[in-house]
Amino acid sequence: QVQLVESGGGLVQPGGSLRLSCAASGTIFKIAAMGWYRQTPGNERELVATIDGDGITNYAESVRGRSTISRDNAKNTVYLQMNSLKPEDTAVYYCYANVDHAGWGVYNDYWGQGTQVIDQS
Repeated sequence: QVQLVESGGGLVQPGGSLRLSCAASGTIFKIAAMGWYRQTPGNERELVATIDGDGITNYAESVRGRSTISRDNAKNTVYLQMNSLKPEDTAVYYCYANVDHAGWGVYNDYWGQGTQVIDQS
């Protein structure tokens, strides 16, 4: 019912910046939390940043201070601005959304297919 499409990933210059976008589409009444997670081979998927429906944000310690998560509710889109990229930021980044389809207060989790971010070092 819901698809999350990420964009903005790719090869990034050392110490550079990027802006990831994720647009949700389908049967959507309301989206509560949205966020970004990342994963490298052999490791667990880890939190990067989340933002809830009231705009409250949460960041992983590794990106706090150099990342900003935001959302556009009219577009059902979440963004992640990352600055001063490091080699350890290289990963597949996955978009997340918690979606109420029918307005009944029942939410389901959805994940995007992932977008590769590579720090060029």
